[in-house]
Amino acid sequence: MILRLTSVRPGRSATLRKMLPQHQTRTLSRVGDSNFSTRPPPNNPNSSDYRSWQASQNIDIQRVTQTAMIHELTQQQTRCIEKVVPWFLNTMPAPYFRQVPESFRLDHIKAISAIKDANMDMHMNLKTHLPDGRQESAHYSHPHFVQLQVLTFIRPGTMPGLLLNMIKELPFTQRSTEYMPLSRVQIYSAEDDSMSLNMFVYGEEPKNLTETDVTLTGSHILEYANQLMTGTLPPEDEFGRPHPTPDDMFSKDNLIKHMEKCPESYIVRSDPRRFLTQMELFEVVSGSDNIAVSIEDSYLNEHNEKHYWVDIALANTLPHFALEQTSQLLFLHNFDVMRAHLDNVYDGDNGYVTLLRMLISPVNGAKGDEATFELLKQELKRSKWLSPSTMELVYEKQPWLGIRRGEIITAMCTIIHPVMSKENSILFSKGNIIDTVTKNRYVNHAAAIADLFLERFNPKHPLSDKELEARSADLRAIVDNEVEETHAQELFFKMIDIIKHTLKTNVYMNNRYALGLRLDPKVMISSAEPPRDTPYGIIYVHGRRFDGYHVRFRDIARGGLRLVTPSSPEQFALEAAHQYDECYGLAFAQQLKNKDIPEGGSKAVVLVDAIGMSSSSKDFIMRKAVKGFTDTVLDLIVETEETKREVVDYLGKKEVLYLGPDEQVVADDINWVVKRAGQRGYDTPAAFMSSKPRAGINHKEYGVTSEGINVYLDVALRHVLKKNPKEESFTIKMTGGPDGDVAGNELKILHREYGENAKVVGIADGTGCAEDPNGLNWAELLRLVLNNLPIDHFDPLKLGDGGVVHKVDTESGVKARNNMHNRVQADAFLPAGGRPNTINVQNYKQFLNLDGTPSAPLIVEGANLFVTDEARQLLFEEAGVIIVKDSSANKAGVITSSYEICAAMLLSEDEFFENKSQIVNEVLEKLHQYARLEAELLFREFENYGGSLPQLSKVVSDAVNSATDALASALESFSENDKDKLLPLFRAHLPKTMSDLAFDHVRERVPSQYITNAISSCLASKLVYKEGTKFVETLPKEKLATVALRYLEAEHKVALLMKALEGTDMPAQEKEAIAKLLDSGGARTAIGVF
Repeated sequence: MILRLTSVRPGRSATLRKMLPQHQTRTLSRVGDSNFSTRPPPNNPNSSDYRSWQASQNIDIQRVTQTAMIHELTQQQTRCIEKVVPWFLNTMPAPYFRQVPESFRLDHIKAISAIKDANMDMHMNLKTHLPDGRQESAHYSHPHFVQLQVLTFIRPGTMPGLLLNMIKELPFTQRSTEYMPLSRVQIYSAEDDSMSLNMFVYGEEPKNLTETDVTLTGSHILEYANQLMTGTLPPEDEFGRPHPTPDDMFSKDNLIKHMEKCPESYIVRSDPRRFLTQMELFEVVSGSDNIAVSIEDSYLNEHNEKHYWVDIALANTLPHFALEQTSQLLFLHNFDVMRAHLDNVYDGDNGYVTLLRMLISPVNGAKGDEATFELLKQELKRSKWLSPSTMELVYEKQPWLGIRRGEIITAMCTIIHPVMSKENSILFSKGNIIDTVTKNRYVNHAAAIADLFLERFNPKHPLSDKELEARSADLRAIVDNEVEETHAQELFFKMIDIIKHTLKTNVYMNNRYALGLRLDPKVMISSAEPPRDTPYGIIYVHGRRFDGYHVRFRDIARGGLRLVTPSSPEQFALEAAHQYDECYGLAFAQQLKNKDIPEGGSKAVVLVDAIGMSSSSKDFIMRKAVKGFTDTVLDLIVETEETKREVVDYLGKKEVLYLGPDEQVVADDINWVVKRAGQRGYDTPAAFMSSKPRAGINHKEYGVTSEGINVYLDVALRHVLKKNPKEESFTIKMTGGPDGDVAGNELKILHREYGENAKVVGIADGTGCAEDPNGLNWAELLRLVLNNLPIDHFDPLKLGDGGVVHKVDTESGVKARNNMHNRVQADAFLPAGGRPNTINVQNYKQFLNLDGTPSAPLIVEGANLFVTDEARQLLFEEAGVIIVKDSSANKAGVITSSYEICAAMLLSEDEFFENKSQIVNEVLEKLHQYARLEAELLFREFENYGGSLPQLSKVVSDAVNSATDALASALESFSENDKDKLLPLFRAHLPKTMSDLAFDHVRERVPSQYITNAISSCLASKLVYKEGTKFVETLPKEKLATVALRYLEAEHKVALLMKALEGTDMPAQEKEAIAKLLDSGGARTAIGVF
C-alpha cells in the first residue's frame, strides 16, 4: 500500500516536542521504511549515522529516550484510533459496509487514523496491489480473478465538483502507455460531510462464471426475482420504493444467463431491486452503441425528497470517459454526486455495457423537476458522442449555451475551416475560427445563428424559405452593426450561409450518434480557388473525436470510406485544412472510374483524433468513428417513422448511396455497417457496404484490379512499342511489393500471360528494392507473392549479373529504393503502390535520362494519383511519355464492387456463396471486356486525333458520364413499361449466372433509381466505346436520349441483317467484309448521324 500525505499543518507532534529538547528533535521515518531500525544508534558525534537527539555520553539515556518515544507514539496512535473508529463506523453510510470488503475497510481506517494523528488535511491516495489476483474477502473468492489495482482517493469535505476533480487525477487514461480499463467504481460520502472516500478499480474482472457460481453468489437476487414473478412481494420495499414490473426477462433462466456475464463483485454488492433495474437498462442498449437513462426518487429519507438515483447504461464505451462525462454534466446542471457505483457487464461481440448508478442532490438552487430531468436525460445520451471542442465550449467556456447549440456552433466552425483557410490559412485556422466566434463579446451572435438553425429544422414548426430569408437578413444586419472585426463578420456570414445550404439534419433525433448535415455543395465553394465541377451532394458528420465528409457526384453513388489518423497535432491541423479537398479529389477520381457502372463516384473521408492514444484506445476510437459516421449517414437517407417525424427534408428526394472499405476500415466494421443498415431500415442493407467477408469478392484474393491493369498494359505495349507481348520479350519496373494487392497480383498475371517474355527489371516497396537488368528470377518473385513477403526478402543468390537488393536499413538503401522508379531503364513503368504525387511538377525531370529520353516510354498507373496532372502533361510534351491514367487503368476494382452491390440486392447470401466460383469467373471476364473496350478506344482516338492519353482518358469518362446523366434524366419521363423494354441492357451487363438466378425479380429487389442509372450507363458506354467520344460530344444534350434510343433500335436491325447474311450464298471473305462494315458503322449510318 502506498500512502501519500499532503498539506502539513503547524503544531505537528506537540507532545514529542515537549518531551525532547529542540536540538534533539528529528523527522520520523514512515512505519514500514526499510531504513527504520530499533538497534542502538552510534554515540560518536563524528559518525555518519549519528543523530542529534541522541545523548552522546550515556547509552542508557539513549535507550530510555527511544523507549519513551515509542511509548508516547503508541499511546498517541491508540488515542487517535479510539476516536477515529467510532466516528468512522457512525459516519460512513451503511452501503459502504455492505459493499466494501473488510480488508479494504481496515486499510481505510488505518490511513485515516494516520492522517488525523499527524494533524493533516484529509487528503490521501491509497494504491493497493493484489499480486495473486485474489481479493482478501469471501465476497470475491472466484478463482479466476485477474490482477486488479485498487485506487482509493480520500478528500476533505463533500463539495460539488469534488468527484469530477478526482476523476481528472486518475491514471491509466486512454492516453496512458500503461492503459488499463476502469472496471469498477464505488463512491461514498461521510454522513457528516467531513470527507469523501472513492474507490477506483482497474483491470479486467472475469466473465467466466458458471451457472453454479452465479446461483450461489446471486441467490439473493434470484430469490427476490422469484417473489416478484410469483406476486408474493409487498407493494413496496422497506424504503417505500415500488418494485420493478414483472417481466419474462426476470425468469430464473434469463437471470442466470445475465449473471454469467457479470463480475462476481457486482452480483455480490448489488441490491436485488437495483440489479433488476439495471438489467432492464442493459437489455435496452445490449448489442448497440446506445445509452439508456432512468431517474427516480431515492426514498432514502421520507422527509427529504431532494435526493435522486440516476441509473445509466452505456453500451460499448470507455468507462473512464463515461464516468467523467456524466460527472461533468451533473456538475454543470448543479447536481452533487453523493454516492456512485460503476460496473461493466459483458455484452458479447459488442464489448461491455458500463452501468453507472449515482445518488445525486440538487445544489445552488437547482430543481429536481420533470423538465430538468428530461433535459438531463437528453444531454446524458448526447454526451457520449460530443466532440472535445463541443465539450470544452459547453462545459467550460460558455456553459449557458447548452449542448445542442454548442454542437451546432462547433460543427459549423469545422465546415467553415477548409473553405476559409484557402483565403488565409493562419487567420482562419480551426482554432482561431472557434475562438473568434465563441469569445465573450461575439458568442451571443453564434448562439443566435444556432437558434436560427434549430428553428429552421424544428419538426413541429419549421421555418419556410421566406421566413429564413427574412431572419437571415436581420442577423446579417446585427452582425454588420455589432461586429467590428472584418474576419469575424465573414465567419458569422458564412455560418448563416450554412443554414441556407443545409437541406437535412438529424439534430432533433434523440438517439443519434453524431450531428449530420446534408449540404448543398455550393456552400463549400471558395472564392480563393479556380472553378471546378460541383458535386451532386455532400454529407457532413460531426462526432466524438471525428469529423467526416461524404462527397458524391451522382444521385446514386459508390465509393470507399477511409479513416485518417494523424500522429501529431501539427499533422492533424494540416489534414483538417485539406480534408474536404482530399474527399472531393478522391470522389471526382472515382466518378471518372465509375463510367461503366450504374453508381456514380463518391468518397468518404473521416478524420479521427487519436493523437497520443494507446494502441487499444486508438483502435476503439477508430471503430467508434466508423459507427458514428455511418449511422449518421443512415439518419439522413433512410425513411422510417422516426426520420419522417424528426427530420425536416428540404431536399425532397430519396437518396441511394453505397460504401466500400478503404484505408483502416476492417472486416468487423463492414459486418457492423451492413447489420446496422438492416436495423435502420435501409432498403438493401447487404449492398450498403461492399467487400463483406463471405458474400463479397475479395479484391486481393482474385486480383481484380490487376486483371484490368494488365489489359491496358497489353494494349499499350502493342500500340506504343509495337510489341506483341505474347511473342516478344519486354521489360517492366514496378513500385509496390510482392505482398501487396495490386503489385503481387500483377506479378502473377504477368507470368501467367507472358512467362519469361515479361522481365521485371526493378521492383520497390516500403522495405527496399530489387533490381536485375536481365529480369528478376520468376520463381523467387512468385515465392514472395505466395508467402505474402515484401521485396527485402528476395534471395540475393537468385540474382543475375548486375542484380542487387537494397534494404532500407541503410541510408544508401533508402536512397536506392526512393529513386528506383526513376533510375532503372525499362519498356514500361507500372506504379502499383506508393504515395500519391510521387512524381510531380518539381521532380518529373528525374524520370528522364541525361539525354532527355525517358527511363520508360510507357507508364500504366495501377496506383491512384502516383503522377500529378501537371507532371503527366510535362512528361508527354517534353519526352513523349505515354501514360495510361489511373481512372482508366485501375477501374476494374470499382466494377467488381458494383457487381457485389448487384449481387447483394438480387441474391441471398447463401445463393451468392453457393454460386460464387462461377460468378467470380464471369466477373473476371467482364473486367477484361470493359478494360479492352476502353483501352482500344483510347489508343484509337489517340492515334486519330492526337493529344495526351491522360486528357483523352478524362474525355472518355466525361463522354460516358454526360451521356449517362442525359439518358437518366430522359428516362424519368418514361413509363415503367417503356423502361422494361430497355431492361435487356442491364441484364447483359450482369454476370450470366447472377442474371439467370434472379433477374426476373429485378423490379422488386432493386431500387427504381438504380435500374434507371443501370440502363443509362449501359447504353452510354455502348455508344461511346462503339462510336467514339466525338459521336456523343457533337450531339446536343437534349437530343442525346432520342438519338441513343434510335441507335439501339438500329443496332437491333443490323443484328438481324448480319444473321440473314450468314445464310447467303457468297464467298466467305466477302461475307466477313460486309459483316465487319455493318458492325462498325451500320447502326450509325441507319440513323443518319455522322
